[in-house]
Amino acid sequence: MTSATRVLVLNSGSSSVKYQLLDMRDGSRLAVGLVERIGESTSRLVHTPAGGGRRERTAPMAGHEAALRAVAAELTADGLGLDSPDLAAIGHRVVHGGLRFTEPTVVTDEVLAEVERLVPVAPLHNPANIVGIRTARALRPDLPQVAVFDTAFHTTMPEHAARYAIDTETADAHRIRRYGFHGTSHAYVSRETARLLGRDPSEVNVIVLHLGNGASASAVAGGRCVDTSMGLTPLEGLVMGTRSGDVDPAVTFHLRRVAGMSVDEIDELLNKRSGLVGLCGDNDMREIRRRIDEGDERARLAFDIYVHRLKKYVGAYYAVLGRVDAVAFTAGVGENAAPVREAALEGLEQLGLAVDPELNAVRSGEPRLISPAGARVAVAVVPTDEELEIARQTYSLVNN
Repeated sequence: MTSATRVLVLNSGSSSVKYQLLDMRDGSRLAVGLVERIGESTSRLVHTPAGGGRRERTAPMAGHEAALRAVAAELTADGLGLDSPDLAAIGHRVVHGGLRFTEPTVVTDEVLAEVERLVPVAPLHNPANIVGIRTARALRPDLPQVAVFDTAFHTTMPEHAARYAIDTETADAHRIRRYGFHGTSHAYVSRETARLLGRDPSEVNVIVLHLGNGASASAVAGGRCVDTSMGLTPLEGLVMGTRSGDVDPAVTFHLRRVAGMSVDEIDELLNKRSGLVGLCGDNDMREIRRRIDEGDERARLAFDIYVHRLKKYVGAYYAVLGRVDAVAFTAGVGENAAPVREAALEGLEQLGLAVDPELNAVRSGEPRLISPAGARVAVAVVPTDEELEIARQTYSLVNN
């Protein structure tokens, strides 16, 4: 049990660090910030304390240690330094925890070694997460460092949902299965949706649609994930900003044999030059909608493909759950793109799914219902808060 009440949340990318300092007595943010372009001469830090007064500075930061030291200096300037006795722990977003890590975990050398062993299935994310953890441990070796895993929420999936239908020995030897991602967001949003309905999460079945540049859907039964759209990697599932989502696996063989593309080239194609940007050249839904309004057919087709895939997953997860109490939209597109929400549920009235046009058009940063009064299934917009979720899980672990 600790008397300290603050948690620093770190989200370390390959060349960036996002951070928030939260007071867990009320979940308020004491400071938020971002360091980007780490390793470049134009590294940039943007820091905003709770009272306002946004500060920005550009200076070379050779690595994550220099970046975190710069963050520590900004926090110290606000009287919120890393040496404060009020700091209970540092919570780290870690993308891949495999099957071993099903809940937030205090980082030890053994834990860090296991996260490193998972690098082959998360080569773009886990290495940066590891660097962030090591740097924070060096700065505050006495402080609990807690890893909160994107995959953890999805470890409750039954085997029939998590397994691919390939040779079992090969799959097990190479850890090939469906892990799912965005789990911290899906956990937070499913729970907040139940709260919006005035019910306990254990009583509610929710389809969560996390629609950002990366996009994923989940089927949550009584607070437990039973299926999700992303798989071994974040490439599977919905159409995304630059990722293809579901494709016939033979597309990769065809591109290798007929187009002569290398594995790396195909990887880049499907992850960085596909999805909305591959279909119409834009991955910003606002720009796509503007182009549609001007009669752009490529933008219209991209939108229709995006929505069609989304609708297929809503229907599939309705079938998986059997009973659906709510559909919740979240993340950048889900929270802000009313046309996407409307189109995704259009024609599903027989399933009890509909949006009220006036409620759907309202812009708000608060959780809200956009379904008609008396609708059989609630449709909600629930802004996600992954940092608060990471802070809550971190604080709960170290405060027990």
